[in-house]
Amino acid sequence: MTDTKPRSHSGSGSTAPITPDHSRHAFAGISDSNQLNPIFARAGEATDFPLDQLPDGESLPETAYQIVHDEAMLDGNARLNLATFVGTWMDPFASKLYAESADKNMIDKDEYPQTAAIETRCWKMIASLWNAPSAEGAIGTSTIGSSEACMLGGLALKRRWQVARRAAGKSTEKPNLILSSAVQVCWEKFCNYWDVEARYVPISDEHKVLDGHDLDKYVDENTIGVVAIMGVTYTGMYEPVKEIAAALDKIQAETGLDVKIHVDGASGGMIAPFLQPDLEWDFRVDRVVSISTSAHKYGLVYPGLGWVVWRTVDDLPKDLVFDVTYLGGHMPTFALNFSRPGAQVLLQYYLFLRLGWDGYRKVQQASQDVAVYLSSEIGKMDAFELWNDGTDIPVFAWQLKKGHTDKWNLYHLSERLRLKGWLIPAYPMPDDISDLVVQRIVVRNGLSRNLAESLLLDIQEATEFLDALESPMPIEGQVSSFTH
Repeated sequence: MTDTKPRSHSGSGSTAPITPDHSRHAFAGISDSNQLNPIFARAGEATDFPLDQLPDGESLPETAYQIVHDEAMLDGNARLNLATFVGTWMDPFASKLYAESADKNMIDKDEYPQTAAIETRCWKMIASLWNAPSAEGAIGTSTIGSSEACMLGGLALKRRWQVARRAAGKSTEKPNLILSSAVQVCWEKFCNYWDVEARYVPISDEHKVLDGHDLDKYVDENTIGVVAIMGVTYTGMYEPVKEIAAALDKIQAETGLDVKIHVDGASGGMIAPFLQPDLEWDFRVDRVVSISTSAHKYGLVYPGLGWVVWRTVDDLPKDLVFDVTYLGGHMPTFALNFSRPGAQVLLQYYLFLRLGWDGYRKVQQASQDVAVYLSSEIGKMDAFELWNDGTDIPVFAWQLKKGHTDKWNLYHLSERLRLKGWLIPAYPMPDDISDLVVQRIVVRNGLSRNLAESLLLDIQEATEFLDALESPMPIEGQVSSFTH
């Protein structure tokens, strides 16, 4: 209820009633009570808004801001979140550019032609980075993230297969796609949404990634393609694209089946060109027809932005490209989304100009140096055994050494580290080795050597605490904290 009693200016000593002057208020439609109360004593701050329905009335912008700001404080510290691959830091100039361009709609190329031109510049730069035979002869697009980019890559594989089958007078029923069992969930979605059979090649202690072994057992005339991952989500390891291609070459020689590769470079697509430039995983491998990456991972941009590039224009079936008229403009589009932000595309271009090749190399090398340092120190601890060491992308995983303890597991360690603010997930590996639990650290730009040293001390302290237990920790209610 609005307080109509006379009030005094705080600390003024005056008892004269305050007469509202609506001409002086920027928010004249809001009650004077709200305008004059201290922020934490206003309605909404003192009593809170309804959680699941629209409030009846208005509030001051600073009141609404403070409530949302305070709710967001309850989230974890993004810099200490070592579960996510998604970037959590950009410099102040990038933040300024982001605020200036947040209103741009990427689809509206007639209204924002320069943003559209910058998008084209970016994917051509990326095509060259991935050694396309000709950036001018390639074709690409930005996407909301690497999941949409993967969906488009998968759709192109399926459509190419359908066109070839129809031309040969054969059935287009029952297409299948060959994947590692450690594939990211977006590929499971693709196969589910577009009626493609997913054929998973299991990983194991002997074959930690899809490396071409036994591929002939999975390929048949209905195979639309093989997905190779540059930076497996579970562990960060590269799948050897050249070896996979060699296995497919052998299959073609024996059966005549010409199966192409899409490289899911969500993370490694923006690491390998700078840290492993001689590694042949990209368009230097002839069977690779498309590559996707997540710009908001090691592309260093805020979420959400991805890129997908096809080797040539002919590798993207023409019937996947739509010509649309929108807001007076005529433009081609091939995307699952329509309206989407253009700001992140400008941020990518800003980073390409700001860092250049050498700057990206320095940033990615710094992350990898921290990852290798952390993995080497964790590998020295008696309790742990490394699965990999972070020398592919700056990501590594470890397991609890067999026989070390029966008092605790890696879920308990994850919980102890969370008490210090660190988010380091523990989770089971994929099917066939799902009894193996690992922990994973993702090193991103912003995790300094100094923070890494603090993390090691916290891991050591938590491990010593758990090792000193006289009885086992409870395991009821434990859940995987796996984060893609």
